[in-house]
Amino acid sequence: MIFLSVFAFISGIVTILSPCILPVLPIILSGGLIGGKKRPLGIVAGFILSFTFFTLALSSIVKITGLSANLLRTLSIVIIFLFGLILLFPNFNKYMEQLFTKFSSLVPNKTNKTGFVGGFILGLSLGLIWTPCVGPIIATVITLAATSSLSTGTVLITFSYSLGTALPMLAIIYGGNKILNNNKWLLKNTSKIQQVFAIFIILTAVGIYFNFDRNFQTYILDKFPNYGTGLTSLEDNTFVKKQLATLKDQPTPTVPSKNTSDFPNAPELIYGGEWFNSKPLTMQGLKGKVVLVDFWTYTCINCIRTLPYIEKWHEKYANKGLVIIGVHTPEFEFEKDPKNLQKAINDFGLKYPIVQDNNYQTWKAYNNHYWPAKYFIDKNGKIRDTHFGEGDYDESEKLIQKLLQETGVDTSTDIISNIDYKVFSKTPETYLGYNRIANFGSIESIKKDTKFSYTSPAKLSNNTFSYSGKWLVKGDYAMPYKNSKLTFNFESKNVYLVMRPVSENTQGKVTVYLDGQLVDENAGKDVISGTITIDSDELYELINLKTPGQHILEIEFLDNNVELFAFTFG
Repeated sequence: MIFLSVFAFISGIVTILSPCILPVLPIILSGGLIGGKKRPLGIVAGFILSFTFFTLALSSIVKITGLSANLLRTLSIVIIFLFGLILLFPNFNKYMEQLFTKFSSLVPNKTNKTGFVGGFILGLSLGLIWTPCVGPIIATVITLAATSSLSTGTVLITFSYSLGTALPMLAIIYGGNKILNNNKWLLKNTSKIQQVFAIFIILTAVGIYFNFDRNFQTYILDKFPNYGTGLTSLEDNTFVKKQLATLKDQPTPTVPSKNTSDFPNAPELIYGGEWFNSKPLTMQGLKGKVVLVDFWTYTCINCIRTLPYIEKWHEKYANKGLVIIGVHTPEFEFEKDPKNLQKAINDFGLKYPIVQDNNYQTWKAYNNHYWPAKYFIDKNGKIRDTHFGEGDYDESEKLIQKLLQETGVDTSTDIISNIDYKVFSKTPETYLGYNRIANFGSIESIKKDTKFSYTSPAKLSNNTFSYSGKWLVKGDYAMPYKNSKLTFNFESKNVYLVMRPVSENTQGKVTVYLDGQLVDENAGKDVISGTITIDSDELYELINLKTPGQHILEIEFLDNNVELFAFTFG
C-alpha cells in the first residue's frame, strides 16, 4: 500500500492542473483575503479531513443517519455562499460572529483570532463539494467505499491523495497573499479585490447548487480539447494496476458447502433505500418460511431475463410459504433513484417484495459478487444453495419445491415447466466509460475526462467498437457530441444499450443503422422509424434479429443530450 500511497500523493498534486479544479478556484484564491495568518492552514486541514472522510464514509453516514448525501452537499454550498457574503459585505461578518458566539467560545481565543477555525470550516465544505477528475487509484478507492470494502490501506491512499491535492492549494493561497502584499496598488485596493472575489464565490456556490460546474467543465473542454490530457497517465502502468488488483482482492462469495449439513446462516437484510410491494421484512421475521434472495439491477440484461421466471415462482408458490426478496443493488448512480426503480418494477410487472441496496450493505453482508445472484434459504434461516447468472431454472424450482416440502407443504402436483432462455450472443457485455472499457477499436486511445475527436478504423475486428467524432469519456459513461457516431462489430441476436438524457428536462435522439442501412424490420422495440428517443434512464433495445449473426451496428447522435453506459447482447 506504500507504493500506491506515493502514486496517489503525486496524482493529487497533478490534479490541481485538471479542469475539475476550475469551478472551485475562486474559493481557493480568496482563501487568504480575510482572517489571520493561519487561515490558509485551516482551509487545507479542513479539506484533507473532509475529502478523506466523506470519500470513504459518506455511504455509511447516509445509511446510519438517514440523511441525504445531497443535504450534506447543500449545507456545504450554503457555507461557501455565506463566505462570499462575508467578503462582499464586511458588516455581515459581525452578524455571523454573533450567530456563532457559542461555538466560538468552545475554541481557544488565540486559535480563533488566527483565522484557523474559519478556514477549517470553509475547507470542510470544500472537501465535500469538490469532485476530482479521478484516475484509476482513487476510482478504485471510491468503488471499495461504495461496497464498504475499506481497510487501513484505502484510508492511507485517500489521505495521501487529498494531501497531494491540498499542498498546491496551500501554495496558491500563500502565493496570492504574497503578490497582494508586495504590490502597493493591489494592497491599496484590497477591499475592491475582495468584493470581486466575493461575487465569483457567490456565483460559484449558486452554480454548484444547480450543477453548472459540470457544464462549465464541459465548456472548457470544448474550447480547449487537449486540456487535462494525460494527467492520470502516471497511474496507467502495469505496476499500479497489479497493486490495485491486490487492493480489490475479495474472498469468494458466500456459497454453502455441498458435503455437510452445516449450512451458513443467511445474513440479515440491511436496508439501503426504500421497500417496494411490501412493508420492510427481516430474515429473523421470516423464520419458518422459504426465502429466495435475488440480487439484481434493472439495467442488467442478464437480470432482466431472469425476472419472468422469478415472478412466475412468486405467483406459483407465494401462498405456499415462499417469500422472494429482490435486492436491487445498483450498478450505476441513476439506478439509485427510487422513481426510476419504481418505473422499472412497473414495466417488468413485478409483484414480489423488492428493497433498495444503494449502499451495497446487503451485497457486502452476503459477500456477493454477481448480478444476478440467487440465495435459497430454508425454514431455519440457512443458505441451502446459490445460483449465479442465468439458466438452470428447472433445477432452481426443484430446490424451491424441496425446501417447501421440508415445511410440510405438498408440491407434488406443481408441474415444473420453465422454458429455457437461449442466449445467442458471442459478444460480451461492453462498458463505455474508461473505468471498465474493453475491446475499444478507435485509432486513438481513450482520453479521460477530456473532449476529444476520435476516428474509426476502415475495418473493425470482431466484438470491438469504436467512437468517431467528438466524445467526452468519463469513468462510468461516455457522452457523444452532435453528429458523432459509435460503430460496433457484434455477433448476437439482440443488442441493448443503457442510456440516459443528460438531465431530467432534456431528451436525446439517436439514429440506428445496421450494416450501413437504416434499421427497419430488425429494429428493437425502442426504435421508431430508425430513431430512438432517450427520455429516461434505462436499457434500450436497438436490434432484434430474426436469427443471430455477425453485423455492423452504427449509432449516430443527433444532439449533445445523451450519456451511454454499457452494451449487452442476447
